[in-house]
Amino acid sequence: MTRLFADSEAQLLGKLGQVLAPDHGLALVGGAVRDALLERPLGDWDLATALRPEEVMTRARQGGFSVIPTGLQHGTVMVMLEGRPVEITSYRGDGDYRDGRRPEVVRFGVTLEEDLARRDFTVNAMALPLEAANDPDWATRLVDPWGGRADLEARLLRAVGDPLQRFAEDGLRPLRACRFAAQLDFEVEAGTLAAIPPRLDVARKVAVERVFQEMTKLLCGQAPARGLRLLERTGLLDLWLAELGPMVGCLQNRHHRFDVWEHTLAVIEALPADPAMRWAGLLHDAGKPMSVSVDAKGERHFYNHETRSGDLAEALLSRLRSSRALIQEVLALVRHHGQHPDPAWSDAACRRFLTRLKRDELPLARWAAFRRGDLLGKGFDRAEALALHERMVTRLETLQARFTAWTAKDLALDGHALAALAQRSPGPWLGRLQGFLLEQVLEDPHLNTPEALARLVGEWGRE
Repeated sequence: MTRLFADSEAQLLGKLGQVLAPDHGLALVGGAVRDALLERPLGDWDLATALRPEEVMTRARQGGFSVIPTGLQHGTVMVMLEGRPVEITSYRGDGDYRDGRRPEVVRFGVTLEEDLARRDFTVNAMALPLEAANDPDWATRLVDPWGGRADLEARLLRAVGDPLQRFAEDGLRPLRACRFAAQLDFEVEAGTLAAIPPRLDVARKVAVERVFQEMTKLLCGQAPARGLRLLERTGLLDLWLAELGPMVGCLQNRHHRFDVWEHTLAVIEALPADPAMRWAGLLHDAGKPMSVSVDAKGERHFYNHETRSGDLAEALLSRLRSSRALIQEVLALVRHHGQHPDPAWSDAACRRFLTRLKRDELPLARWAAFRRGDLLGKGFDRAEALALHERMVTRLETLQARFTAWTAKDLALDGHALAALAQRSPGPWLGRLQGFLLEQVLEDPHLNTPEALARLVGEWGRE
């Protein structure tokens, strides 16, 4: 094992340890320990101490650190290490959970082992004394009362103690089980998985904002299909994303190897691990089950499914309190995912397509990446289709680089000049004229000169 921290980080943490707990101990806990053992980049530094939260605040301030009392009632204080937030939680035992999220009371003065016993999964219930963190043999100093390291080696996610009790305490934990399975590409231990359906009533209490955060992490994990299959299998999908249920088992046509659900999972895994991309992948065909029709030859069609998918996506993401910016990009990707530029298209048709993307503020590269993922998700050998797609993207990039008149502001004559040529006062007619001129310039970019536009204004006036 290598050292966990760079010299500058170790120096900061060492100073914090000396200030806070030279006689009480300070331990790195939770996800940072797990990720260190997996040799993944360390995310947040969560620390635990035997000190009570008030003592943590007092000592940290005396040592010159900024302190934010983020959750004193639950023993958590945030200390700023040169701009980096570090959560420090006092060792605690939890009382009864009545709201499906947090304990009614907490009990301080417990041991580190007792503190680890209240955590969700064994792989998150390990600790490392901070003074051992930069020892090359730090893994030998682990505090691991629940066998988390063995479960890591087995790539297994297991609840600490009784999973029914763990999931009764916090309704978010069943979703976190699916999320960690997706992030780490782990199996969920059978008993832990079986405990999720009986606790759906507790999961129902979770705030939608938390659901959205966990779902985004799940979708951006290395194995999102695994996590989504777990959601569907345990009933969590119907609980929070009921609109997606009809996709399961919804047959497609000869262009697809998979049903709508399995196609969706394949598309997500073929897309960049980016929130808007992965959410769009999840929702791009959600409208297909309600759009299916069968022709006289028995061929299945999904006319207008992009519009219906967009409507479902907007409703679902709004309900989960997503940001408007993410919703807008997801809707743009869903709206345009069914458009397939073809070599037979004229340059003008390609420019019109690019104009539609620009109108939705969807970069060509983002559309291209999504289209590629959709092709890969069809389940057949798509080498020829992918090669054609790449050629079309290159053509579109070239046309985009050469064309400059995307909006009325890009015309060689502004609104005042156009009104003077038409010998009319500005009004709604001016927007119609500019739209006409843009259409002509899309057909032939050479027309975007003052002389050519003046001639077109005359033609428009006569018509």
